[in-house]
Amino acid sequence: MSQDMVLVNQDRYLAKKKIFSMFGNKFYVFDTQENLCFFVHQKAFKLKEAITVYRDEGKQHPVMTIQARSIMDFSGTYDVTDVQTGQVVGALKRQGLKSMLRDEWHMFDANGTQIGTVMEDSMALAMIRRFLSNLVPQGFTVTVNGQEAATFQQNFNPFVAKYDIDLSRAEQCGLDKRLAVASVVLLLAIEGKQQ
Repeated sequence: MSQDMVLVNQDRYLAKKKIFSMFGNKFYVFDTQENLCFFVHQKAFKLKEAITVYRDEGKQHPVMTIQARSIMDFSGTYDVTDVQTGQVVGALKRQGLKSMLRDEWHMFDANGTQIGTVMEDSMALAMIRRFLSNLVPQGFTVTVNGQEAATFQQNFNPFVAKYDIDLSRAEQCGLDKRLAVASVVLLLAIEGKQQ
């Protein structure tokens, strides 16, 4: 099994994003022993989002790409591709209008068939976050084939966005963990811009 596949086969991760960054965003995904598994440097002011996920901060070992299909699309679709094999892993589509009130993404497999959703925890908490206080941590549930496949729970920190990622049920629900990691990256990159 390749090093990249070992990294993506963990059941639990911690994702971090520094809030203040002048030259684009940096995201880090660690395993439970705080070893770096994935790194993203999202450049600022890109019209068409193209994100490369690396396994190292030196950006020497790309693992997957997350590529927007169109320029600045409010309800954009992002294709996830494994860099080593060139295989399309799947796609994630933001539900633009719905996400104004409560973040929602649809997940698609490599054949373009919708397999699930990534949904913010509750409408009431989402409304509080948007209109009263962004100090209420977000939570997301990933549902695949009608089953809860993963959860992403934000920890409150005013300087660093942190998500505890639980993928322990992903495989039994048929969720490719690469697609789950890509969804966390997109939540940090796209949804984080609204706060």
